[in-house]
Amino acid sequence: MKLKCTVFILLIMVLCMYGQKKPLDHSVYDSWQNIGTRKISNDGKWIAYSIDVQEGNSSLFLYSVKNKISQKFARGTKVDFTGDSRFAVFQIRPFYKDIKAVKDKKLKQSKLTKDSLAIVDFTTGKTERIPNVKAFEIPEKNGSYIAYLLENIMDKSSDDSSGKEEGDEKKEEDKNLKPLQLVVRNLLSGKSTTYDNVIRYKFSKNGKQLVFVTQKPEEKADKDKKEEKGSGDDKKDNDKSKPKKYAFQTVQVVNLQKESVTKISEMEGDFSQLSFDEEGDQLAFVGTSSAKNDLVKEYQLYYFNLKLNKNEKVSNDHLQMRKNWVVSENRLPLFSKNGKQLYFGVAPKPVAKDTAMIANDHAVVDIWNYKDDYLQTVQLKKLKDDLKKSYAAVMQTEKPDYFINIDGEDLDTLRLVNDGNAGFALGITSLNNRISSQWEGAIKKTYFLIDNKTGKKTEIVKNLNGSVSVSPLGKFVVIFDREKGEWLSYNVKTQQSLPLNKGIAVSFVDEEFDMPDFPDPYGIASWTENDESVIIRDRYDFWEFFLNGSKKPRNITNGFGRKNKITFDTYDLDKDIKSLNRKSSIYLSAFDNASKANGIFRTSIHSNADPVKIQMENVWGYRSVQKAKNAEEYIVIKESYTNSPNIFATSDFSEQHKLSNTNPQQNHYNWGTDELVHWTTPKGNSSTGVLYKPEDFNPDKKYPMIVYFYEKLSDNLNRYVAPAPTPSRLNISYFVSNGYLVFTPDISYTNGYPGESAMEYINSGVEKLKQNPWVDGSKIGIQGQSWGGYQVAYLIAHTDMYAAAWSGAPVVNMTSAYGGIRWTSGMNRQFQYEKSQSRLGKNLWKAPELYIKNSPLFTIDKVKTPVVIMSNDKDGAVPWYQGIEMFTALRRLGKPVWLLNYNGDDHNLVKRQNRKDIQIREQQFFDYYLKGAKAPVWMTRGVPATQKGKDWGFELTDDKPE
Repeated sequence: MKLKCTVFILLIMVLCMYGQKKPLDHSVYDSWQNIGTRKISNDGKWIAYSIDVQEGNSSLFLYSVKNKISQKFARGTKVDFTGDSRFAVFQIRPFYKDIKAVKDKKLKQSKLTKDSLAIVDFTTGKTERIPNVKAFEIPEKNGSYIAYLLENIMDKSSDDSSGKEEGDEKKEEDKNLKPLQLVVRNLLSGKSTTYDNVIRYKFSKNGKQLVFVTQKPEEKADKDKKEEKGSGDDKKDNDKSKPKKYAFQTVQVVNLQKESVTKISEMEGDFSQLSFDEEGDQLAFVGTSSAKNDLVKEYQLYYFNLKLNKNEKVSNDHLQMRKNWVVSENRLPLFSKNGKQLYFGVAPKPVAKDTAMIANDHAVVDIWNYKDDYLQTVQLKKLKDDLKKSYAAVMQTEKPDYFINIDGEDLDTLRLVNDGNAGFALGITSLNNRISSQWEGAIKKTYFLIDNKTGKKTEIVKNLNGSVSVSPLGKFVVIFDREKGEWLSYNVKTQQSLPLNKGIAVSFVDEEFDMPDFPDPYGIASWTENDESVIIRDRYDFWEFFLNGSKKPRNITNGFGRKNKITFDTYDLDKDIKSLNRKSSIYLSAFDNASKANGIFRTSIHSNADPVKIQMENVWGYRSVQKAKNAEEYIVIKESYTNSPNIFATSDFSEQHKLSNTNPQQNHYNWGTDELVHWTTPKGNSSTGVLYKPEDFNPDKKYPMIVYFYEKLSDNLNRYVAPAPTPSRLNISYFVSNGYLVFTPDISYTNGYPGESAMEYINSGVEKLKQNPWVDGSKIGIQGQSWGGYQVAYLIAHTDMYAAAWSGAPVVNMTSAYGGIRWTSGMNRQFQYEKSQSRLGKNLWKAPELYIKNSPLFTIDKVKTPVVIMSNDKDGAVPWYQGIEMFTALRRLGKPVWLLNYNGDDHNLVKRQNRKDIQIREQQFFDYYLKGAKAPVWMTRGVPATQKGKDWGFELTDDKPE
């Protein structure tokens, strides 16, 4: 009997041991999955989606809606469906390890296996792979054609310095592109044609035409030239001054239906910016015959009517422009949707740099002038774009010799109306209002309607702090005035304005806005057909306003949203549909502000009934839905804190089919649960937060807790938090899995007292949770980044209730930060304190006491909490010397403090290796102070500069940091 009992007990122990889930560790990040690209074919029968990992090889899936089966393609990317839904086309990337090796070793791309092109025929089920494809294109809307460029794997001269991964920022178009073979293929017939020496190509949207540019390969230097090359420095200098011509280029158009090729233009020069009209009947591009090494090149506009076989080369003399203005190479010519107007770029003629100037003989200086519209820092950030800035001119295609410049240096922006079909454009200028943006943040603007044929400007509204939107057909302009919280309608024909929401008790601006500025609106949801009305949101519901004032406003969701605290929004399911039919049913996304559930409802604009609920779930989803162009088939992504994001297919949302199964490995790890927490602050204010508990939570145990905060985070209740190396925030899933409670309290602010507001909400929320016996009140840490980092610094300077603190990119001295620069934008920080997040509401000279009172630096001597600061030398938002001020003050006072400066990294860490590093340090820091674990070397002895890059100090010791 004893033996049986012993065996039984051992069996139970083994089952418990193997059934117990393990905590997450730092090795899991790279393979953790997410849903990436997703598309649905026009007929709704096929869905493409990718499952991406954080670092490694992605997988592409093609799912048959009819058969409910998926086919997997390793490393598939850049997927698209042909307009007739017959084919899927995508590229297959090289292995991630190979791409990484090339980048790490800074090798040439020739060392990397080339991409392949894959074509899947849904009719036959066959997949064709074509190697060495550099790029491909299919028509945007119709047809089953494809064009792709083949790499010349024997030509090593075209290699650049390193392989680029998908998602890297695109570089400027290379003016020295090497000619490649272009294959144009009819996917239905299988017939293909190859064109040699192609450098650029483009389909018309409807797939009827293809234009391409060929370039004659440069001739190889003969022996005599090789001998001349080394004949002396004087010879080299003289050669540089000689004009260097472009290679001979030709523009040709393929009529894909007739299978004919027409030569459009040719010259020694460069053609670029290829553009068709909507029907593929007209073509425009720019070109130059200037020498390749000219510092200032002269460009011409080329226009070709394929129907009439009419070719126009528009020289600068032909244009009715200001003196010394020229056609710009930096703007893509754009046809109006009806093809009657062609918009193209013009600009002041560039000034050539004096190449004879000896740099060492002249100063390099930025001159700051108080009358400048923009600070020099802003000007320097915008310099690259400003040097390429162009302004719009219009050609009437039915009268190609008539041009008008409708844009100029006095305008900030020009917006086309009704896809360019309207007889006017919307011009916007902030002239004479730019200097005040230094402390106001927002810039007041004046809006004009500009006639496309005469250039005449009609002012709509002057010096507006707000926004302007033009109705789809251009009959009305809807204006929002932030300072008054009012919506207005402007009739383009009568030039009269009328108020829209006057007399309606409901607020149409952010009801929870707590900054010392005017609140933003909830915004325009949509328009109705024929520009009859505009749909505008309040916090919960939709209101219909008739733009000509012929009918009273009406709440089209019948007040259901406000009564049930549900926020509704519309979907943009078809980019070609600009307005809604008032009688047709529409789907609405829904968010329950109380429970944080998400779902979908159905209604129609003309209905007077409540919206009809289709689904409401405790998930994060339904906010972004994709629809098939020509079928009632949809895809939606759903997730929750406990369920990884997955993609679902549905035809009516009542029944949904799950396509993916991301992160099955999560079942092997101790994950967690989340729940809402409600409490009342000492001042009687209600607040909400989210409490995360380990999956194996035991109420008989005591748990350490980390409090993470920013402003309001409770709406994220159902968001999935993948274990990932952090950009500097707290990775909730990692810490919860490792035995911590994590609490994220919402904070509301009183203007002038952001620090005290944070204390009120955070501390009272923590005290509420400390009433539970399973919270270890002596082992509570706090973590925050940026604005959260400031609040961490303020808390530890005013209370000693926390055992450990982590402060990322904090501001600790508002008096010195007030005049600093946000280097990412070049903007001065004054507006942030007077109007924005820092919420002081007054300038430094009117209220110095507020700046001192809210600055942790002035009470830093009261700090008793050990703290780590992250402050990076390339921070583009917070001056990194703020972290230095905090560190040196605490160091001077003998307080336990550490500062991490990730060299060359930003406000939130960008480099993945740095993210992995900080994640380990954050875990080691909190484990030491909140769990009693051993301290690492970087905390106890530090890492001297002589060991930088050799020793990271992760080794755990018995030493104490204090």
